[in-house]
Formats: sequence, structure tokens, C-alpha cells
Amino acid sequence: MARSVLAMAVVVAVAAWAAPLDGSAQQRDFGPQDWWGPGSGDWERMWPEGRERDRWSPGRMGVTQNQRMLRHWTFMNGQVPEAYEGATSTVERTPETIAQGAELYAAHCARCHGEIGYGDGTEGRSLVPSPALLAFLVQRPIAGDAYLNWAIAEGGSAFGTEMPAYKEALAENDIWAIIAYMRSGFPDTAAR
Repeated sequence: MARSVLAMAVVVAVAAWAAPLDGSAQQRDFGPQDWWGPGSGDWERMWPEGRERDRWSPGRMGVTQNQRMLRHWTFMNGQVPEAYEGATSTVERTPETIAQGAELYAAHCARCHGEIGYGDGTEGRSLVPSPALLAFLVQRPIAGDAYLNWAIAEGGSAFGTEMPAYKEALAENDIWAIIAYMRSGFPDTAAR
């Protein structure tokens, strides 16, 4: 019984996902907030006339998703300042470093990113785009040392976000301590 329910759920999910791709669905009306859309040139080259794009193509993303993806795109295409290329942590992930990172995170990051990185800090509620979900981000392959160091040090002004740059406010080892704390799963260091 459970297998047949699971098989039916898979069939329904695949049908729902593939339905817009069969050419019978209406194309979405692209608004001015989209970076790529009808008439952009790239869109026509990539998609034959009358065919709808898949659900996750850039033209389907809203402004805030585009802002988030621009940082990833910039990093993946090697357009990061040389100082951050290949950067690796200079601190060991010890209990002392994690405790230091917890204090720094609480003082500089939690008000927007939330106590445990869920993007639910009190000051972050009014930000557009909303603060990154760090608890999720630090587990993704893109979130290597160089990426996280660059994002914290340089902030988000180049991408239209309110993320402040911390390269002047924090020493590099402090930034690495915050990264060590996040990578440790945002542990409650006060309980020790």
C-alpha cells in the first residue's frame, strides 16, 4: 500500500513538473524586474520561439532571487577581488575559536541573520532581499572559505543588498572565527 502511494506521488510530481514544458502552457508575462525576458536577446537565443522556459531560469526569478544569485554567479565566474581568491581559514576550529565566533556572530550578525542562521533576526525582517539563511548556506558546496570570507568582508553593496562590509570593523581572524562558528552548526556556547 505504501509503495503504491509513493509511486502515485512520484507520478503526480513528475507530471506537475513537466506540464509547463510540453508547449501547451501559457508563457509568463515578464515584468520589468526580470533581468532576462522577451526581447533581451539572450532569451531568444536560448529558447526557440513558442517554447516556455523551465521553472528556475533567470527570467523566472524575482528581484530578490536575482540579487542573491548575482553574488554566486560573480564568485563562480572568477570576478572576485584577488585578495579573496583561494583564501583559506587561518584559525583552527577549537572550542575557544568557536566561542569567540559565537560572541562575534551575536554582536554583528544575529540581529539580521538570526540566532542560529535562519535569517529571522529582528532587524532583518524589513530587509529586501531578506538576510541569507546561513544555517543552510554554510552546508552548500559554494560556501567555501574564500566565498564566505569575501561575502563577510566585502558585504553586499555591489549586489544591492544591505549586508554591511566587515573588512574594516573586524580583523581577518575574527571573520574566520565567525565562519568556524557557523560551520560548527551555530552551537550554544553559553551552555558549556
